[in-house]
Amino acid sequence: MGAVLNLVEHNLHEVQVGDTRMLFHIPSSSLFALDNLTSGVLDRLRSGAETAESLITGLSNRFSEQEITETVRELLALELVNDGRPLTDDIGTRQVDQFPLTTVVLNVNTGCNLSCTYCYKEDLDIPSAGRKMELQTAVDSVEMLLRESPDEDRYTVVFFGGEPLSNRPLIEAMVDYCDKRFASLGKQVEYVMTTNATLLTDEIIDWLNKHRFGLSVSMDGPKAIHDKNRITVGGQGTYDVVRRKARRLLERYDSRPVGARVTLTHGTTEVERIWDHLFNDMGFSEVGFAPVTSGDISSYNLTSEELVEVFAGMKRLGQRYLDAALEHRNIGFSNMHQLITDLHEGHKKALPCGAGLKMLAVDHEGELNLCHRFTGSDMPTFGNVKSGVQQVELGDFLSKRLDRTDTGCASCRIRNLCSGGCYHESYARYGDPTHPTYHYCDLMRDWVDFGIEVYSRIMAVNPAFIDQFISPRRAH
Repeated sequence: MGAVLNLVEHNLHEVQVGDTRMLFHIPSSSLFALDNLTSGVLDRLRSGAETAESLITGLSNRFSEQEITETVRELLALELVNDGRPLTDDIGTRQVDQFPLTTVVLNVNTGCNLSCTYCYKEDLDIPSAGRKMELQTAVDSVEMLLRESPDEDRYTVVFFGGEPLSNRPLIEAMVDYCDKRFASLGKQVEYVMTTNATLLTDEIIDWLNKHRFGLSVSMDGPKAIHDKNRITVGGQGTYDVVRRKARRLLERYDSRPVGARVTLTHGTTEVERIWDHLFNDMGFSEVGFAPVTSGDISSYNLTSEELVEVFAGMKRLGQRYLDAALEHRNIGFSNMHQLITDLHEGHKKALPCGAGLKMLAVDHEGELNLCHRFTGSDMPTFGNVKSGVQQVELGDFLSKRLDRTDTGCASCRIRNLCSGGCYHESYARYGDPTHPTYHYCDLMRDWVDFGIEVYSRIMAVNPAFIDQFISPRRAH
């Protein structure tokens, strides 16, 4: 008698797309269309344990013994079926001891000329009290990056604030320094910045364009929505000035696409209306949404009911994304765009993002933070730009997040796409950055299922959309 075969349920997830059964292979984040034979094997095993011999007998009226044997062998290799042998650990190692840093985030000024009500920045100051990063600290940050990871081909320097353009001299000096420094090493460097747009001038726009900055503009939608939270220190709405400056940016800036970053807070769930304004009226190339559920000021957090409505709105917009994709049009919905990219490229994440692993954020004092959201928080830092990364402490922290024991993540079908969720979201909501973001779980699983359906339909009807709009994202 052969070995007993069992389904490994926590490694597979099925989604019905039209008449096609799609299999999401969880360990590799890969997607397969199930043929009749594989469907037959899975269905029989789902009804109860079988042996290879009993499968052959049960399916012999439709398939040959060789076909069934080969399919079982493939399913065993994918660890969708198990014959009693130990399964591979999804993550492999539980200890992080290498940090291939490629990105440094420079918190160039804690000061901001706006006073957005929901801002998560724990070290935010009014303009007059802003603590600006010194040029030497910024230089030391880049040298730390090169010292810690000398063998990378491409690096990224991110300028962040407050409002980063309120320390424009530092940004210009650092771009000049980095252009020369990285060129001397035969390395590539790119620059990224998120701005509220209020300080933009034609001169600044042209300078940013010359250096091919990856730009995002913080804008929350039409006037009534934007002005509710994005206000000046004096309490005035900023929509009119942001609209004027952003329009000028979009007219003059041609080196790279410019995206809009939307923050959704209590009372603001109109995803489609906001996208329509920013994409169709304003002309941004992409629009991305960040729901706030764990901010310091609880009155700005989305309620559970509002979060459900946000995801419902994202799915409605996702349907429009699909309809457009089938007509070979990209409507710039970046949340869906990123999910489709992850599915297409088979992204498998042991950790939720590159924070601490590929990226560290430097505060104005030169301390190394897990990411830009933690500057000014009570969260311990992981070294400084002079002495370098405290690798033992950082490795211990990341390894704790890798451990999925008793978290529910170990068997979750989106464990390698979500990986427990945002560190700062966990820190703000649970006081522990390694704690999974459980309040998102069901919604995220539903969102990924929807993404699988969208991706499958695009691949079936218009795969050229993937070639033109998804694959090139790897180059940016």
